[in-house]
Amino acid sequence: MRIILLGPPGAGKGTQAKFIAEDFSIPEISTGNMLRAAVETPLGLKVKEIMSQGLLVPDDIIINLVEHRIQQPDCAGGFLFDGFPRTTAQADALKERHIKIDHVVELAVDDDEIVARVTGRWVHPGSGRVYHMTYHPPKVPGLDDETGEPLIQREDDSLVTVRKRLKVYREQTEPLLSYYETWANSGDSMAPKFSRVIATGSLPDVRAKIMNVLR
Repeated sequence: MRIILLGPPGAGKGTQAKFIAEDFSIPEISTGNMLRAAVETPLGLKVKEIMSQGLLVPDDIIINLVEHRIQQPDCAGGFLFDGFPRTTAQADALKERHIKIDHVVELAVDDDEIVARVTGRWVHPGSGRVYHMTYHPPKVPGLDDETGEPLIQREDDSLVTVRKRLKVYREQTEPLLSYYETWANSGDSMAPKFSRVIATGSLPDVRAKIMNVLR
């Protein structure tokens, strides 16, 4: 099974991706772990140089990394792309290189829910324990349950950062939803299936909905 998992930041892609990859015995592949895996290769060194200059890695290099990664033995039974492709140009490149995808799954969550999920997270910096002011609050507000030390909010979880990330997602990645849905309905035998899962509710409930559309 070759799967693309799409959805806004905070939709739970990372958590659900691990469940899906484990269930199908396929590797979970993200741009980040592809870059880390390729760091000692000539292509990886080129990527490292580009990133050290604060530049975006060109799509053709990302696609080359993808092709190299999915040729590895652990991808023989399929793979799960989490956070890739990010743009329609990257999706076009996959299509042009005849990289077959079986199923695209959207985790749909509205912006207000995303903001509530992400901005409610607080962390104990010493241990990495994560709390949520609504879903998993500490026993004493603002303090770690085990040490009593102050909790902090990571910069990535601030309201300003969340709004910025959602804006980038809506502009760059959300067009992929109509891209894949239109292709799925086109009658093209090469088109992947497209499914939209409402990713609200408990983690087990969302997982069950995802597995239902994939099976």
